[in-house]
Amino acid sequence: MLNHYKRILKDTDQRVARSLKTQIRTKGCHRGGFLDSVGLVQPKYAIYQVTTAIAAYCNFDSCYYRNADVYEMIRLGLKYIALNQHEDGLFDLINCNFHSAPDTAFCVKRMLPPLKYLDARQRDDMEESIYINLKEIVRCGMNGLKRGGFHTPNHRWVIASNLMECGRFFDDDDCFKQAQLYLNEGIDCNQDGEYAEKSSGNYNRINNDAMITLGDITGNDEYYSDAIRNLNMMLTYLEPDGSIFTANSTRQDQGALIYPKDYYLQYLSMGYRKNIPEFLDVANYIFQLIEEKRISSPDILIHFMNHPKLKSVEHDGVFRPGSYQNYYRDSGIVRACRNDNTYTLLLGKSDFFHYSQKTMHLQVKLGGSFCEHRAFIPESMEKMKDGYRLTQTMRGWYYLPFKEKPDTNDWWKMDHTKREKLHGPNLQILCDVLECEHGIDLHIKVSGVEQAPFRLEIEVSGADLLWNDQFALPAENGKSMVLKQGMAIFSNSSESLQIGPGFGEHLYINGLFGSEPRSEQAFTLYFTDYTKLDHVIHLETGHKVV
Repeated sequence: MLNHYKRILKDTDQRVARSLKTQIRTKGCHRGGFLDSVGLVQPKYAIYQVTTAIAAYCNFDSCYYRNADVYEMIRLGLKYIALNQHEDGLFDLINCNFHSAPDTAFCVKRMLPPLKYLDARQRDDMEESIYINLKEIVRCGMNGLKRGGFHTPNHRWVIASNLMECGRFFDDDDCFKQAQLYLNEGIDCNQDGEYAEKSSGNYNRINNDAMITLGDITGNDEYYSDAIRNLNMMLTYLEPDGSIFTANSTRQDQGALIYPKDYYLQYLSMGYRKNIPEFLDVANYIFQLIEEKRISSPDILIHFMNHPKLKSVEHDGVFRPGSYQNYYRDSGIVRACRNDNTYTLLLGKSDFFHYSQKTMHLQVKLGGSFCEHRAFIPESMEKMKDGYRLTQTMRGWYYLPFKEKPDTNDWWKMDHTKREKLHGPNLQILCDVLECEHGIDLHIKVSGVEQAPFRLEIEVSGADLLWNDQFALPAENGKSMVLKQGMAIFSNSSESLQIGPGFGEHLYINGLFGSEPRSEQAFTLYFTDYTKLDHVIHLETGHKVV
């Protein structure tokens, strides 16, 4: 992957150039630190800047090889990092976590590759100074990790894998013992390849990194298998535009536009080491995306330096998504690809249906108020012959008076769990998602009460126009329209998306308090009716544009 290496090297040099400009050189507690994008200065961010600079400083191909200015930046940065490391070895994530083992583990993870690189080579005086200071910071961090403590599922594996790696580097048996306490809980990667947080845009690859490290240290192939299962699953999470489907995540990447560049090293490494040609195809695909989308390459120069054989790997194949339909039951998601377009069904989410083309994305919600409910959130999803059935029963109820006088007249202090309830009526919602010859049909039924106003919310991003034979208007983000009848076409200069027939029996589109607001990142097309309602909505992609 020599061409990939050259691009990574170029981007590394550009990162170092920016760091030289953003390092704080004035006297004070922040001297040696770096300003991040929102003006914060903290050790974790400094560690990322310094470790990137170390890779460039030690790389003969870099324009900053043994550069005096870069050395001074590294020296000041390491001093700042050491001064901001607590006596217990832990670092703060100043906008969230203090004396944080998980954030320290992320820091140690970042520092170990340059430390191991320097450890394995002959060092000049400057490199020796870097090595000694970096080693001491990592050693102190290792002691902090022994103390432990975590918040989220992925933190366990980040801490455990770093303890294992530090245990080997520093020959410390206590690290292995502490790591095993976390590993005793069992890895949360299911048979589909999904981890507990379902974080396709971020923490899945963090978990994969940890699994690969654990496999390297322990020699247990089961850890590699976890990472490989997830990497295979992730191939079905790629959207037609190359981004990752993130709407099912339980973490901060939910709904974010993220490209898979940070999975590159995992596909390259596992593809090469485990002889999986498709993973090498994906590595090439990711670099095609990097060029096409004009985004930076992953910050992994040091890994090519530690594993130079990766630089000489040559592989011509490029990943091309095929047709598939996968129901990941434990994750509550269906991912399917037909004719280069994808659709997604989600259990337990109001945005229960997604459809993606290369340049446009559509998601569907069904809004309406029934007691405490504000939208259709599927409780069950079952496979049928031609598609899937999503259902929910909204259960009506009312409190009844206490049978005995309560201890207080303060509503908020009353124990309402002791009240009896009057149950009913119930509202049944059913949505069949059916593949048909020219697209997809959504058959929606709502029954149980009459004259309840419901609305189908169809949010489309990436379109320039919404039109049919009777009208045409810009499909501006944040805007909306009710389609009363007929089909409507969303289009841009590349492709189109036809949906309908519309129905518009009322204009009650905002809903009661607690309803989700209209999206500001998409145009919303509404179909409205009263219960009982029974409609089939057809969705079809095409190339008819205006």
